[in-house]
Amino acid sequence: MATRLGLGLPQMRQYDIGKDVPEVARTAEQIGYDSLWVFERALFPEPATQGLYGIEGLPWPDEYRHVADPLVTLTLAAAATERARLGSSVLVAPLHVPFQLAKALASLDAASGGRVIAGLGTGWSHDEYAAASVRPFEERGQMLDEVIEVCRAVWGADPVSYDGRITKIAPAAVGPKPARPIPILLAAASKKAQRRLVDHANGWLPVAIGVDQLAAQWRKLQDLAAERGREEPIQTVLRANAVWTPKAYDGANRQPFQGDVPQIVEDLAAYGELGLDEILIELQGTPRDAQELKDLAAEVYEGARAAGV
Repeated sequence: MATRLGLGLPQMRQYDIGKDVPEVARTAEQIGYDSLWVFERALFPEPATQGLYGIEGLPWPDEYRHVADPLVTLTLAAAATERARLGSSVLVAPLHVPFQLAKALASLDAASGGRVIAGLGTGWSHDEYAAASVRPFEERGQMLDEVIEVCRAVWGADPVSYDGRITKIAPAAVGPKPARPIPILLAAASKKAQRRLVDHANGWLPVAIGVDQLAAQWRKLQDLAAERGREEPIQTVLRANAVWTPKAYDGANRQPFQGDVPQIVEDLAAYGELGLDEILIELQGTPRDAQELKDLAAEVYEGARAAGV
């Protein structure tokens, strides 16, 4: 069975969100993409108080200066499509009030006919936490736990009730309900985060870090699932952050998914051999506009399917 392919929606500065998101979403669905994805970046600190991903000295990419809200972007895509699933990779869960996030995702799932995939993570930016989170950065894991619990409660049968650290829901009817149980996928890089995934989530959202390294992570996660008695299969969606170049990248240190279309397709084929369910191809960073993004998305999709991905 072919690996499912998803496409990142245009959220960055070079795109007209109201016009380009529906157009790219429609085109991607027509091309054959199985899913459409968003990510979350709330702000761009100036000057930067910490490096990208919390790594000292690693600069933030300039495109993070202007990233459209993920849920607004998914809503625009939902209205323009009929089949493609609508995912987040990832929503930084602790930047959201748990009850309101649960209700927004349920409403989007009901409106789209059951197409939402809730990909959640804890994030890493202290500045985003200072601006938006209801609890400090140090409590991010506890906040993610509460978001997951509140989502399950709100999406479940009425009357809904919940008594948590932040969220207090007295017995109440909360609608609309999702069209079907919304899968929750987690980024889960650390051992503690992987235990949370195995025990409380439906799937995993890894990032393309190298085929061998990812294969080792996947084996460890499967071993942990067996150790903890999990019977439900772990859904997997790989995030491939592509850096497209019109000509082949010929440097000695080419990163995964860096280069022209044949090089990106070559990497898709290599990662496809790992047996993951789906690969999300994030192409939006380097195209100049929506037309170039659509053309590139079509070329990558056709190349991948021709290569047997």
